[in-house]
Amino acid sequence: MNREECIMYIEDTFAANAEFPWKKYPNYIVFRHSNNRKWFAAILDIPKTKLGFSEETKVDILNLKCDPILADTLKTEAGIFPGYHMNKANWISVALDGSVPNSKIKLLLDISFDLTATKSKPQKTYSQD
Repeated sequence: MNREECIMYIEDTFAANAEFPWKKYPNYIVFRHSNNRKWFAAILDIPKTKLGFSEETKVDILNLKCDPILADTLKTEAGIFPGYHMNKANWISVALDGSVPNSKIKLLLDISFDLTATKSKPQKTYSQD
């Protein structure tokens, strides 16, 4: 999945609009929940050196919230890294360079969306005794 495919998938699936919050970084995109304004995805273009490679070329990444235990497992796979510029325990960065299957990216987007969604409180029930 590349940057454009990812943007289209997020907009279509989660009804979220791309936001460009930083003038200094016009290619950085954030997607938020409409009700609580929490981020569930961010697309950035960063130098590969930020991910531990020796190359200076840029790569598009997708930052996603993730369960810490799952994140530890995922970070051993090709194309998945500790969250760039985010809490490394709770966020991962996924390279949008074809190294991660589209199906896995979609699943990770679903997980991130759910983890950042507003949690509904269970309804109290009252007995009529």
